[in-house]
Amino acid sequence: MTTETAPPQVSNGIVVPHHGRTAALLTLTFGTFVVGTGEFSIMGMLPEFATSLGLSPADAGYAITAYALGVVVGAPLITILGARLSRRELLLLLLLLFCFGNILSIVMPSPGLVEVARFITGLPHGALFGISALVAASMVERSRRGWAVGRILSGIAIATLIGAPFSTFAADHMGWRVAYLMIAILGFVVFLGVWRYIPADRPNRSNSPLREVTALNNMQVLLTLLTAAIGFGGMFAIYTYLTSVLQDVTHVSEWLVMIFMVIWGLGMLAGANVGAWIVDRNLDLAAILALAGSVVAMVVFPALLHNTAGLMLDVFLIPAFVNALGHALQTRLMDFAGDAQTLAASLNHSAFNIANALGASLGSELLAWHYGYGSLGMGGALLSLGGLAVYLLAVAILKKRGVTEVREPIS
Repeated sequence: MTTETAPPQVSNGIVVPHHGRTAALLTLTFGTFVVGTGEFSIMGMLPEFATSLGLSPADAGYAITAYALGVVVGAPLITILGARLSRRELLLLLLLLFCFGNILSIVMPSPGLVEVARFITGLPHGALFGISALVAASMVERSRRGWAVGRILSGIAIATLIGAPFSTFAADHMGWRVAYLMIAILGFVVFLGVWRYIPADRPNRSNSPLREVTALNNMQVLLTLLTAAIGFGGMFAIYTYLTSVLQDVTHVSEWLVMIFMVIWGLGMLAGANVGAWIVDRNLDLAAILALAGSVVAMVVFPALLHNTAGLMLDVFLIPAFVNALGHALQTRLMDFAGDAQTLAASLNHSAFNIANALGASLGSELLAWHYGYGSLGMGGALLSLGGLAVYLLAVAILKKRGVTEVREPIS
């Protein structure tokens, strides 16, 4: 196995991979697919996971919380500690940690130790996605950054569509440990792909971790991250309890529940592509449409609980709108993060997981207060509305300073 030690070719400020841009982008997309599968797979195989460890489904859910906590902690911590490494070096180390965490999850004998392993597995998550997006953006002209980021992060949507259901199938027939072993093996395949196809960029050995942190002293960066932490929450308020809604309220058959999950994944994939297209033309419009559209889709959710066809459409639209937001925010962070590009990109995924916890907790509280499953839509809409308010505040601050978004023409 050989690796490239020479710096990549650069043309007009655009990195040109030695083995071609297509191979590099496919490698990064496959990477987000594998890591996304590792994140979402446990939701589908939770019953088998709980049974094998002698836990109730509620107690088994702490493994999900442990992973999310690992993401929130790991994204800033690893990025700061790796400030002097090149992006390619950091990607390789993060993939090794991801593989190690999944293997550790397999061999741990007790529920508590499995939770520790899931926490470790979550540590590289945010930085992997953030750095992958930055590497992809460096390979295209500025006017196509939304397309590049959207292509890479579409791996997450594909994970919900293909990876997570396949993991559930593997867990049901071979056990959850085998499912995680397969994810670890795929993670190592990604490692080899990054080694081979991602350019060996020059590290900044003089960079200081403190400089990475202080460069985040930017109101626009903080407001963008706050938009993500609130705005994504509504989707998780609904997604966390979607299976229960379908079984207990809509009363669909088991096979139709799987169809709904596939439709949800298709919605995420559609949002990734359409959102990326709009971002390259008007970033602010993409974010505002995503948030406003998600508010509407969630407000009508309670009225569609007994309408199978209508609910199918809504289950497509909710993740489509919300997932389109991710590419807008990731690209916006590139505009405002300055010297903290890597940290800001990684923190976007920490914010995403904060939204995951916020949305799931809000849903749990609404159900505990006996407001019913319909309240999930209204609670989710309030979170999307909160994210929209924060984003509009960020735009208003820029407008007051006389700063407007500039998009290069699409070539």
